[in-house]
Amino acid sequence: MRASSLSPASRMVRTGALVALTLVFTPRLASAQTAAENAAALRTSYLASLDEVQGKILQLAEAFPADKYAWRPAPGVRSVGEVFMHVASEYYAWSPRSFGATPSPVVTMTPEGFKQFESTATKENVLKHLKEGFAYGKQAVSGVDPATLTGTKKFFGQDATTADIALGMSGDLHEHLGQLIAYARMNGIKPPWSK
Repeated sequence: MRASSLSPASRMVRTGALVALTLVFTPRLASAQTAAENAAALRTSYLASLDEVQGKILQLAEAFPADKYAWRPAPGVRSVGEVFMHVASEYYAWSPRSFGATPSPVVTMTPEGFKQFESTATKENVLKHLKEGFAYGKQAVSGVDPATLTGTKKFFGQDATTADIALGMSGDLHEHLGQLIAYARMNGIKPPWSK
């Protein structure tokens, strides 16, 4: 696909990925200021990706009828509403934590806390928490000092750079978007942005 045929948001995501890969695969820069500037650029790209995925997830949340929020493709798999609430929980908790910001107290950071949060998956709650969680996560990530985004840190017990974590977090949110698109199609719902 030619770059000129990509949407502006897709170009921003690709640019962000290139910035992230540059941070991961190039030798460490001697200048702390340059490293902080690169980290700030990575954060900007991550936030652009977050804007894109949120726009589509919110459109799908609005397109699903309330009576389809309990639908699940098989027993033991998250329902439509639970997937939306899972995304909201990532906005509240994992997106900020990925960049070293404080997770929101709205979600208790335990397996039981996440499960409890996801169990409140009415359409009204989903729309509320997708909007509020997104706003919280975006503000928290935006407020992190770029100088703290350099080097490595422990994330899920592994050493990782901010680029590693940001790419993983963005990839996970896009994976849930794909899951929700499949759920929508299985229920005869066309994603609103599709032509």
